[in-house]
Amino acid sequence: MLAGCGRHEAAADAGAGAAGAVMSPEGASLAYEHDLDIRLDAVQIGPRVKQIADACQSARFGDCAVLQVGQQGGEYPSGSIRVRIAPKGVEPIIGLAGQGGEVSSRNTHAEDLAQQVADTALAKARLQKEHERLLAYQDSKDIKLADLLVITQRLSEIEAGVEQANKDAAQQRRRIDTQLVTMQFNAPSGQRSRNEIGMALSESGAILTTSIAYLIRAIAALLPVLVVGSIIGWIGLRLWRRRRARRAG
Repeated sequence: MLAGCGRHEAAADAGAGAAGAVMSPEGASLAYEHDLDIRLDAVQIGPRVKQIADACQSARFGDCAVLQVGQQGGEYPSGSIRVRIAPKGVEPIIGLAGQGGEVSSRNTHAEDLAQQVADTALAKARLQKEHERLLAYQDSKDIKLADLLVITQRLSEIEAGVEQANKDAAQQRRRIDTQLVTMQFNAPSGQRSRNEIGMALSESGAILTTSIAYLIRAIAALLPVLVVGSIIGWIGLRLWRRRRARRAG
C-alpha cells in the first residue's frame, strides 16, 4: 500500500512527460485516472482526435474503449477524447496524442476502491447464504403454502440482489484493471491571439455601424427637445428685449 501511494504521489507531481505508467499494486484496489491538456495546431486537432479514437478501437495499445469524443471549431478550435485503456497502453496513447504538440499539463490521481470492493463481496456472500437457507427451508415437507409464497418472493429479491452485486463487482474490477485517460486539445496561445485580432478586425465594421446607429437614435430622440427649447428660448429673448425697450422708453 505504501508503495502504491508513493507511485501515485510521484505521478501527480511529475512534469508533463516525466511520469510513467502507474499500476495498482498487487493486493490494492486503486482506480487511476489521467487528465491532460495538450497544445496542438488548430488544423491538427480534428485529425488527432480521430487518430486516437481509431487506435483505441483497433486495440493498437491493448484493451481500450472510447467513452467520449468532442470537437469544436470556429475562432477557438478545441477537441477532447476520453478512453479507458489497459495500464500498459496509457503512455503510448498519450505519446500519440502529444506528437507534434506540447503536453502543457498532466495530472494523475487514483481512487481507492478497497472499501467498495469489500462491501460488495460481503453483501454478495450474505445474500448467497440467505439464498441457501431459504432453498433448504423451501424443500421442507412441513412448509405451509403462505410461507412458500413468502419464501419464493424473497428468493426472487435475493437473486436480483446477487445479480446487482455481480455487476458492481465487475465495474469495480474494470476500474481497477484499466485506467481512465482524458485528453483535452487546444490551439497554442499564439494562434488564439491571432484569432482574437482577426475576430476584432472582422467585428470592427459591425461595431462602427452599431455606434453610428446609436448616435442617429440619440439625435432623433433629442431633436424634438432641441426644437422646443429653441422656440422657448426665442420667445423668451423677444420678451426680454421688449421689456428692456419699454424700460428704456
